[in-house]
Amino acid sequence: MSYNYKDKKIVAVLASNLESGIACNVIGHLALAIGANINREFMGENPLFDKSGTQHLGIAKYPFITTKVRQNKLRKVIDAARENGSILIADYPKEMLVTGHDDELVEVLSNVEESDLEYLGVILCGTSEAINAITGRFQLWG
Repeated sequence: MSYNYKDKKIVAVLASNLESGIACNVIGHLALAIGANINREFMGENPLFDKSGTQHLGIAKYPFITTKVRQNKLRKVIDAARENGSILIADYPKEMLVTGHDDELVEVLSNVEESDLEYLGVILCGTSEAINAITGRFQLWG
C-alpha cells in the first residue's frame, strides 16, 4: 500500500475544561460516529494478522491527533470546518451527554436551535492542509 502519510489527517478537538472521564466518553462516541461515516480511503489494512494468525482490526493510516481548546472556541472550529465543505465532521453537543436513550436525544436536539448548542468536542477528517488551517496551533490533549 503506497500513500503519503502526511496528505490527510484526523484531529479531535475537545473542550479543555472536560474531566478525563467525560473527555473519554466524548472521544469514544465521536470516534464511533466518524468511523461509521469515514471513507475507506482513511483506513489502513483490515484485518491485520499477527504471526500466530490472530486477527486484529486495522486502524487509520493517517495521523489521529487529540487536541484541546477553550470550550467557547469549539463553535468557531465547527463553523470553519462546515464552511470548508470538504471536511468530514462529527460534533458532540452537550445534549449528547445529558440524555440517555437515543430517542430522547433525537427529541431534545430537534427542539434546540444550533446556535444554542454547547459543544464539548468535534472530530475533523480531511486533507492535512484543510485541517491544519483550523487546528494547527491547538495544544495537544494532556
